Amino acid sequence: MRTARASRQLIAANGQVALIAPQQPLPWITETKTALSGNEARDRTWLMDWLKRDGRSLGDRGKNPWCGDFMETCIRIILPDEPLLGALGTNPNWARNWLLFGQDIKPITGAVLVFKRGSGGHVGFAIGQNDAHFYVLGGNQSDAVTIARIAKSRLLGARWPATYLPRLQRLPTMKPGEFLATTNEI
Repeated sequence: MRTARASRQLIAANGQVALIAPQQPLPWITETKTALSGNEARDRTWLMDWLKRDGRSLGDRGKNPWCGDFMETCIRIILPDEPLLGALGTNPNWARNWLLFGQDIKPITGAVLVFKRGSGGHVGFAIGQNDAHFYVLGGNQSDAVTIARIAKSRLLGARWPATYLPRLQRLPTMKPGEFLATTNEI
């Protein structure tokens, strides 16, 4: 939060956009990792409480897809000034609405990646790649907060927060088979 605020102040003071952001850990990735391995069945109460920290809740995680709710909690907690406009502000639980988030960007570490899945979708944070897959940190991946391997061919778009300077660095290359593809994201 302080980094995003400091970046906005730097831009305001200089009257121009800085070329790169500081190379500290991305705060939304750090926050997301606090929920890593939280499972909707095994850790139901804890996970529901974690997801309610932004003041909103989708409802029963066992009955409703919650990848968008997970993203909203991470963004609203860490970047409270980040606008969620239009359909995204009205319904952040619908994964494809995250195509309206922030600004369009090539997939980089920490970017919001939106994937197609039938007429619906899936959303999570980019943390790596290999030739055929993105490695995504997100919620509702095998009913838990995990790192999932998702086919690049399913990518609809990559987005970056409007209130945080992008880091222009490639996604790290992950080893094939390092993480399993999730059962509900294939």
